[in-house]
Amino acid sequence: MEKIRARLNIGSKAEPVKLRKRKSQLYSKEETCPLDNGVLGVTVFTVAFRLINCFLVQTSFVPDEYWQSLEIAHLMWTAGIRGFSYPLFFAAIYKILHFFTYDAVQLLVWLPRVVQALLSALADIKLYCLIQSLEHSDVAKWTYLCQLCSWFTWYCCTRTLTNTMETTLTTLALYYYPLPGSKTHSSTKYLILVALAVIVRPTALIVWLPLLVYHFWQEDNKLKLITHLCLPIGALTLGISTLIDCIFYGKWTLVQYNFLKFNVFHNVAEFYGSHPWHWYFTQGFVVVIGPHLPFFLYGCTLASKRYRIMLITIVWTVMVYSCLAHKEFRFIYPVLPFCMVFCGESLVNLRTWRRPAACALLVSNLVPALYTGLLHQRGTLDVMGHLQTLCDDRDPSTPPLPEVLFLMPCHSTPFYSHIHCPMKMRFLECPPDLTGDKRYVDEAERFFADPHHWLRTSFPYKSMLPTHLVFFDVLEMELSAFLDRNRFMRSREIFHTHVPEGRVGKSVLVYQRH
Repeated sequence: MEKIRARLNIGSKAEPVKLRKRKSQLYSKEETCPLDNGVLGVTVFTVAFRLINCFLVQTSFVPDEYWQSLEIAHLMWTAGIRGFSYPLFFAAIYKILHFFTYDAVQLLVWLPRVVQALLSALADIKLYCLIQSLEHSDVAKWTYLCQLCSWFTWYCCTRTLTNTMETTLTTLALYYYPLPGSKTHSSTKYLILVALAVIVRPTALIVWLPLLVYHFWQEDNKLKLITHLCLPIGALTLGISTLIDCIFYGKWTLVQYNFLKFNVFHNVAEFYGSHPWHWYFTQGFVVVIGPHLPFFLYGCTLASKRYRIMLITIVWTVMVYSCLAHKEFRFIYPVLPFCMVFCGESLVNLRTWRRPAACALLVSNLVPALYTGLLHQRGTLDVMGHLQTLCDDRDPSTPPLPEVLFLMPCHSTPFYSHIHCPMKMRFLECPPDLTGDKRYVDEAERFFADPHHWLRTSFPYKSMLPTHLVFFDVLEMELSAFLDRNRFMRSREIFHTHVPEGRVGKSVLVYQRH
């Protein structure tokens, strides 16, 4: 009987049943990015892709990619409408290179762009991970493809523009933003990144205003959000930025206020050109999104409610910038990653036509990406490489060093950041009028109005003339008498663009005095 009782465990205390614990990615709160072969493969590919991107972009876009970053890091500036925080980032890179005696010109030119390429790669990865956490893997993969094959992203994401850094920080912040259903959200992290974006470029607040309002509206504890996060983060970043600006300007300067006062309230930016109110809707946005446009429009009709705030942000940003007189393609670049989400949604829903559509999208973006990156407007960079050889061919301690005069629209070329030697150089200046004088005419305008008169008054004696002149070929005929009289001979012709316009010619010419 005892044997039967023992076999049936009668009267004995049953052991508790132990269940095996399983980890579920679906309900995990960790900030993970599950990929088919792990995040490492996507990371390596993205980094390699953006580095190739960096070295295949050898053209100039706008002067600000040098004159609001590298040139300021090299020499620093005097006006009070731009902050030093962003140029300080590149100045630190230069200082490290100098400390280790690796401050060669090629490193000074390329290392800042390589760093920006790596940051852009990080933003690409975070965009993929965000969509992967919100949707099934197909949507994430096709969104990732759309992001990588965007011609305008290829053209801009490795440049040292404030708009590029603004876009990078905006994409990183979006990863941590509390979108409905997001498992990667962190209010602290995204607000810090938004604050940094505003410090780099105050107009980043335009993009983030609807997103911030939406977050505030959805937040249960609104008072805590304001008092524990928004105010401390905003005060700290603004305080550090203001301290940096005060140190370098040597006086009390609130750059963010000055930026708004001159560019928005006084509309000083109109000095650099203006466009009609509809320009972004009829040209700007169409060019920036490029061949993605039909996919974006189709994706807008398919996207779920959680992406409605992103669509509102895109429309809001384009509308606000349309109210400003001065318009440029790069101003709306920060909303381009938002558009890629809708493009990814549309590709997924094309089903049997998905791969042919993706191939067409890739090819149609490849042509403008390579053309604008390798050919269009490259002469103003190539000429700096040519001028830099003038330093290499001479002993800097042996006078006279070459003297170069740029007779081009102001800031057409980079400056000492691409030369890095004490060669004397001068360009036609065009600072905006901050006094309200309606009779104000800048130096560049005075030159182009009457080149011979400007040259006679600026160089009354031949001994004062520079050794080299650099200008676009559209000026050659007009300056021919002056060049012959003063024994200037053409030493180099450098291709610039296939589409010359106005004062910008097809080639850049270098004349040397004999």
